[in-house]
Amino acid sequence: MIAPLLLIGLVVAVFVGYNIGGSTTGPAFGPAVGADVITKTAAAAFMSLFFFIGAFTIGRQVVTTLSEGLVEPGVFTLETSITVLFFIGFALFIGNLFGVPASTSMTTVGAIGALGYVSGTLDWAELGEIVTWWLVAPLIGFWVCGVIGRYFYPRINAWINIQRTDNELFIIDTSKMIPRVGVSSEATNRELFGAGTVIAIGCLMAFSSGTSNIANAIAPLVGSGDLEMNAGIILGSIAVGVGAFTIGRRTMETLGNDITHLPLTAAIVIATVSSFIVVSLSALGIPASFVVIATMGIVGLGWGRATRTTSVREGVRGEKSTTVSVGALSADEEGEELPEIGEEDPEDIPSAGDLFNPSTTGRVILLQNLVPGISTVGAYLVFEFVPVFGF
Repeated sequence: MIAPLLLIGLVVAVFVGYNIGGSTTGPAFGPAVGADVITKTAAAAFMSLFFFIGAFTIGRQVVTTLSEGLVEPGVFTLETSITVLFFIGFALFIGNLFGVPASTSMTTVGAIGALGYVSGTLDWAELGEIVTWWLVAPLIGFWVCGVIGRYFYPRINAWINIQRTDNELFIIDTSKMIPRVGVSSEATNRELFGAGTVIAIGCLMAFSSGTSNIANAIAPLVGSGDLEMNAGIILGSIAVGVGAFTIGRRTMETLGNDITHLPLTAAIVIATVSSFIVVSLSALGIPASFVVIATMGIVGLGWGRATRTTSVREGVRGEKSTTVSVGALSADEEGEELPEIGEEDPEDIPSAGDLFNPSTTGRVILLQNLVPGISTVGAYLVFEFVPVFGF
């Protein structure tokens, strides 16, 4: 029979996994959903499968790192583990309620860091290296995508030239017990190529999420010795899958449709840049801020497309030229080759607000910084002022 306190710990761990599924499914498959390549249900299924594969293979190494790397071994007890997991889950749940995916890595490290600080067991060098990359990586994602959106997106779109029609790309036959997925006869080869690319990259991001984020749900309990590694990975992955099928639908909507309109080419750009950064950081042994990198990439591409400029020269030679800020061209969504900067007709260009939603972006950035703060401050106050922990 499971001890009551351990049962509470397992319930809290499941709650954390549930919220991880909600917060990480959006960045992985939001671009594909926003481009109408894949349904939310299919995205959740892919997320669940590839998250588990990543968790079961490489993820166990990250579990060991988080349970022993940031703080000295032995600081995790069943009581401290439950407290850390509670604040992780509570903070992530707030972000998911608003449909904004928050960084599980930042939220988790914040809570564990608060425990280490109060107990005097925090490894400051390890924490400093992680935080440095957390600051640099999202900026890289934003500016790379921003530059692509502002200067190179027309050429990339003309090269890929993927035209999305109203036709379904895939047909799901649910008449039998086991559903079958087929390719629509009306889908073009270019559509299928683009769809396959963005889905494959989404699966790669789901795999990467599994390698780093499974630790956020089970590392404290594994570190305390109350939960075996394989059992924890299975339990956490199931919880993530449930979150992907439920609250993950809202974060996919936020990242796929609310921040910026994403045609298929844009979805491929976002997924490629985000995947490259996440995989590169994982290779360096850094717990990547998966959500923030992908989100800032979407923001960067939307900003870049919405702020393309054209120079309008009036009068005779010698008069000053005026630079007018305009939105990105609508032609890029129809697969047409766009003119170079300075050659556009402002009358043919939609406003920036049509392609980039500043209010939604502000809400996303605010909550993505607020959620880890809630976890960190909440855990610190409890460990510092609640006498039962004895720090």
